[in-house]
Amino acid sequence: MAIYVLLGPPGGGKGTLAKLLRERFGYLHISTGDILREEVRRETPLGRQVRDCMGRGALVPDELVGAVVAARLAEDEIRRRGCFLDGFPRTLVQARLFERLLAEAGLALDRVILMATDDVDRLIKRLTGRRVCGQCRAVCNLVYSPPRQPGRCDHCGGPLEQRGDDTEPTARERLRVYAEQTEPLVRFYEERGLLLRLDAAREGLELLSEVSLALGLS
Repeated sequence: MAIYVLLGPPGGGKGTLAKLLRERFGYLHISTGDILREEVRRETPLGRQVRDCMGRGALVPDELVGAVVAARLAEDEIRRRGCFLDGFPRTLVQARLFERLLAEAGLALDRVILMATDDVDRLIKRLTGRRVCGQCRAVCNLVYSPPRQPGRCDHCGGPLEQRGDDTEPTARERLRVYAEQTEPLVRFYEERGLLLRLDAAREGLELLSEVSLALGLS
């Protein structure tokens, strides 16, 4: 059982890579962003707390995200299958909180995979072109993986929707926040010898092959 963190800018391909790793090796993919967006969609008390933050492109308060992560780390399935964690930690404060949560759960962090890129225009295209099925929550991209039928999900035929935090103004703000608050994590994990740096411009199976080789997965 291994615990990995996927680190990188919004639109950097973390979710796509995690999906491929789950399909190939059976690891769990824990996306704190997806969990929080589902809470917002269901209009739960937690969802109401995070809606405003996500709408502005701001980071959700540490205590809320930490509670979500702690709950997942306590699940038996994590110990059986291991996981790739996407969306947490995003700041140095969260990184130190994560170390404490792992210790309390009797777990350890194996590696941090950095999806690195300086191509802001490509990231903006990925974010603003992203669409999510309103029924099955499958994801596609109008630029890089367009649906066969415009506006409809390839998997279930449901309506495709743009997430509120994928509009261009919010996407640019998310990238600004990432550069300001998340990039210091690179040094934090590099100093601990945990960082694996990858080129986020690579796509799909090529990236999966590189990660698999670097982590010794088979």
